[in-house]
Amino acid sequence: MRSMFVAILAFFVAFPLTLSASETQAKKLLRLEARALDKLSPERLNSLIKVSAATKSDVQFSRGWLDSQPKATGGSNWKCLAEALYFEARGETVKGQFAVAEVIMNRVKSARFPGSLCGVINQGTGKKYQCQFTYTCDGQPERVSEPVAYALVAKVARAVMDGRAPALTNGATHYHTTAVNPRWARVYTKTARIGVHIFYRHTFRSASN
Repeated sequence: MRSMFVAILAFFVAFPLTLSASETQAKKLLRLEARALDKLSPERLNSLIKVSAATKSDVQFSRGWLDSQPKATGGSNWKCLAEALYFEARGETVKGQFAVAEVIMNRVKSARFPGSLCGVINQGTGKKYQCQFTYTCDGQPERVSEPVAYALVAKVARAVMDGRAPALTNGATHYHTTAVNPRWARVYTKTARIGVHIFYRHTFRSASN
């Protein structure tokens, strides 16, 4: 059933309906589609809708996929996200880089954090022990010395900002590397482990946090 659904969609992409012959063929296909959909249970129909929505993402978590993408560009928020990925996750797997970017995006969407990418990334910068991202307050200049790595994470940033990447972290707003075990991790909800990072979301029942 799914293969018929995909084939029908492929027909409309491949053959614009500009000729009468195409219109006749399209009507036949539409009738076939209608009959097939009528026989589906509500559960199966919902499943097909979810599959169709999921296929909107073309992201592949590989270096080859990143290499195939055009050079990324954008405004100040894109630059902030690309920079954060460079300093926080350039040594991670591609999937891990997407996961870190997703956490930052999740913070932007949360009322508990600033409402922009630059605001989230620079939150607490300049205040002792309040930096949200270590590289913004480690006293070292933010110098990009690996342009190839930066170009790749910039593409990750662009894809995440454009909504092209599927969710990976189940709503995470925090993460840490496997090399450390911060105290806050004990009261947050663990949502995923990807590469060298473990991801969490806030446990709202914990009043002390």
